[in-house]
Amino acid sequence: MREEKSTHPRFERCLRLFGAEAMNKLAHSSVSVFGLGGVGSYAAESLARTGIGTLKLVDFDKICITNINRQLHAFHDTIGQSKAKLMGERILKINPDIRLDVVDAFYDKDTSEAMLTPQPDLVIDCIDNITAKMHLVAECLERNIPLVTSLGASARLDPTRIRIAPLSNTHSDPLGRALRKLIRRKHGINDTQLADAVAVFSDEPIIQPALNEDELKCGVHCMCPNGKNTHHTCSERNIIHGTVSFVTAAFGMAAASAAVRMLIGIDPLRQDNNDNRAGK
Repeated sequence: MREEKSTHPRFERCLRLFGAEAMNKLAHSSVSVFGLGGVGSYAAESLARTGIGTLKLVDFDKICITNINRQLHAFHDTIGQSKAKLMGERILKINPDIRLDVVDAFYDKDTSEAMLTPQPDLVIDCIDNITAKMHLVAECLERNIPLVTSLGASARLDPTRIRIAPLSNTHSDPLGRALRKLIRRKHGINDTQLADAVAVFSDEPIIQPALNEDELKCGVHCMCPNGKNTHHTCSERNIIHGTVSFVTAAFGMAAASAAVRMLIGIDPLRQDNNDNRAGK
């Protein structure tokens, strides 16, 4: 039997929206956010501001000057610092009582077991490395961990085109299409399992990047504090799309919204029940 927790005044506006029973569920819930960039930083902060009791933050990357246009923890005086540690410090300023686990490391098949232990109540996947993303999504589906995965937030301008759907049913998103194909082929995940993953995606057509090398630096003349690494190096990416904060932030907020609704017993895929608070 879970101990009933009174809601702290910092979350009173959430209490008015969700009710006491749902707020108690959130206070006893654990969520792991993988990837703390333009999407994940907003998702993590939104969870902290909604009363999640336990939060794990996972990212190996350091702040780059090119992150300033879209990431919550990116400032000129944080360049070169750990994204995970910076996000952890920020979240503790929001809720000093949160149970926080900061993991400054790269998620892959070698680190998966440690990072998914103890098993969280829910995972939000905001990883942009497709190999790592594929492995995390497959692991969550195989372990029956509820999952919200963010698909391509770059190369878009319109946050009103963001949608939430089962991963098996996303459309207009090249990342989602590639992810499904690779997961089926390399991990043996079937369409029924893919339908259990909640995906945040955009149906806006991709906007191709400008390729004037006289103006572009990232991927041409690397400025990344991580430089060349064995995990994710900009200079080795086939294409680097443009990004903007009002889209990546909206992706993160949509992912956090789906996660919170799942935790309190509201199906984020059914709009007809989104006007009902859990327990009412």
